[in-house]
Amino acid sequence: MARINIDGEQNVEVSKKIPCEKPLKQQLEIMEAYTKAYKESEKLDKARRELNCLKTIFPVLFRSIEDTDLIAGRLDYLPIGFGSTTSIGGVGHYCVFHKLREFKELLSTEDEKNRVDVLYDYWQDHDIKSIYCQDVLNDTTTGRFIDCNYPLMATARLSGMMLNYKRLMKYGINGLIRIIQLKPQNEFLSCSIEALNLLKDVIDRQKELVLEKIPSANTERKKELDLMFKDLDAIREEPPHTFHQALQLFWIYALCAGVINYGRLDDILGTYLKRDIDEGIITEEDAYRYLKSLWWMIENRRTTVNGRIIVGGEGRDDVEGADLFTRICLKVCKNTRYVEPQFTLRLYKDTPEDIKDMAYDCISSGATYPTLYNDEVNVPAVEYAMRLDKKTAQQYVPFGCGEFVIQGKSVGTPNTLLNLLKLLNITLNKGIDPMDGIYKGGPIHIKPLDEYRTFEEFYSQYKELLDYYFDLSIEAQYHSYEVMNKEVSFLFTSILMDDCIDRGKALLDGGVEILGGTNETYGNINASDALYAIKSLVFDQEKYTLKELNEAALHDFVGYEKIRKELLDVPKYGNDHKECDDLANDLYEFVAKGIRQRGIGKGMGYYLIVISNNQTNTDWGHKTSASLDGRRKGQYMNPANNPQGGAAKSGPTAVLNSLSRFKARYHGGSVQNIRFTPHMMKEDKEKVKALFDVYFKKGGCQLMVTVVDHGVLEDAQKHPQKYPDLLVRVAGYSAVFVDLMPDVQEELLSRELYG
Repeated sequence: MARINIDGEQNVEVSKKIPCEKPLKQQLEIMEAYTKAYKESEKLDKARRELNCLKTIFPVLFRSIEDTDLIAGRLDYLPIGFGSTTSIGGVGHYCVFHKLREFKELLSTEDEKNRVDVLYDYWQDHDIKSIYCQDVLNDTTTGRFIDCNYPLMATARLSGMMLNYKRLMKYGINGLIRIIQLKPQNEFLSCSIEALNLLKDVIDRQKELVLEKIPSANTERKKELDLMFKDLDAIREEPPHTFHQALQLFWIYALCAGVINYGRLDDILGTYLKRDIDEGIITEEDAYRYLKSLWWMIENRRTTVNGRIIVGGEGRDDVEGADLFTRICLKVCKNTRYVEPQFTLRLYKDTPEDIKDMAYDCISSGATYPTLYNDEVNVPAVEYAMRLDKKTAQQYVPFGCGEFVIQGKSVGTPNTLLNLLKLLNITLNKGIDPMDGIYKGGPIHIKPLDEYRTFEEFYSQYKELLDYYFDLSIEAQYHSYEVMNKEVSFLFTSILMDDCIDRGKALLDGGVEILGGTNETYGNINASDALYAIKSLVFDQEKYTLKELNEAALHDFVGYEKIRKELLDVPKYGNDHKECDDLANDLYEFVAKGIRQRGIGKGMGYYLIVISNNQTNTDWGHKTSASLDGRRKGQYMNPANNPQGGAAKSGPTAVLNSLSRFKARYHGGSVQNIRFTPHMMKEDKEKVKALFDVYFKKGGCQLMVTVVDHGVLEDAQKHPQKYPDLLVRVAGYSAVFVDLMPDVQEELLSRELYG
């Protein structure tokens, strides 16, 4: 048995997964076949072992084509298999233990249940996350994602891969095979060729699934299926020539690669779209229908915080075709209003006004998309943060909760997470976490509270503890790559990442051009607000001692209501209060620069903080003691770098002014949320547009907007059946409000609503 049990939730799952199409008996047989292939290949090269395992799940796990599908490709996932990320299974050779236990309960015979137990026991020692956790996790500083008892959480995953689909479009499957065949051969390259031949087998299976649907189809549906079959046949042997073929090839490859973010599709597919429309092959209405089908298929994967499609911005090859694609996507987004894909628009100086207006109208409708990114800030920021030239930086793309990667060139997965507020509370208590009484200060000697004579002394002590956790973070991040690389090659992903084929090396084996990573930070603003309260009440006004304030927090302010009120009354971030915002920015820069320098020192292309949240601000808040910003024990923490709920009392301009003070060049992605009423978005449309423009000109890097009426969210809590499609922006992702846990709903309700 593994020393550390990682059985339990390993990612945020808001949207309910679609059940596997296969009968339970067949599912068990597939998992056993996968395990058998792994065992028999255990002593082989990792690429060969991976390929042998992939052959047991592809193409058998592909689902039937549904009546509304206009492209082929639906894929089931089992508790045991191969993947890149936990959102649709796990990383590399994985076992999702709690889902395997749930699967076991569905079985009817003791023999079948015993067979599951055998699988469970075997994978405890072979699941990649389990292997990683034995090396990194401990009883004090570092827990697994998502175990919120710890100040640092660490995981192994390959999230956010954005592949170079342009290469796939240019050469097609056979073209890629020919390119690889010309290289000096090794096992990685040989297996890459076989993986591409396996992709052909997948396409052949899709053709069979299409043929199964034709006999019962009506005349119109038969035309759609005939086109699907013809284009599957075409892309099996040749590069795509039409928009539909390019869309089909992109989608089927993404499924096999296990990637759940899709990149700059306007730049990849826009040229095919424009040419087909110009030549009369399709109409804009046809393109709309194809993209609507893609939207539905992405939504059906139910990856919650992922599914990114990015359009707009600098560095696109065919701007006219890309903008045509963008306009159609905006119509689809407005009319579908799904949780996924996370549709994202990059704005820049040449963004057409009609696209801006369409984006604004889409947001106003309550779709929560597109999320808006500012290239005027982000391109130079990425250029500096990742140490890149401008042309490469123009290819930045956000994924998941807002982390940046370079499409086709970089790994940037967030495998570490830090709770800055928990670490501040630990500093206040000589290294002990008040939530559980466990010492978590490591080797840092933390002084008693009565020994601090100045605010700077206390702040320096806190920074010393942070430095220690920065060191832990980089080691945990880097080791996740070492463990994954030892076990797998990520063949399909490596093939479409720059340099892997030319170097003859797998993604994490020295193949990828830029090895990067990100560290998600939480409680940033709670921590800076608490620091400002300490500075103000203890050292500037000398109204209380630090010990008195901490004592109040240790009692969760019960019996100390006057102190809590004074803490709450101290100026808070988000109100355009310069001194308070300056301290927030100072903490931000200390953390961001410290993490970045650790990455450089480790020899990585980049290692940056990302200021996001995926409801982890709520989950981690449950395990974080009362804090000196006036927050109660167990209460949610602030979302991303936005104010704590209820703290922003000076209007939307003040909030955006505070947000714009953080310099984007030091982070690897940040999330800005704001809420408006439909009335304000429609009646004061020009004012809101002007507000956004000023925010972006002042340095705002990103903006996500939820539009909802006063009282609607409260009513949705009481009568969820009335609001099955009410979308809200949680932070780095959107969700149907009534699907969220009550505590996450409460955090959303706490945010200021303007209008």
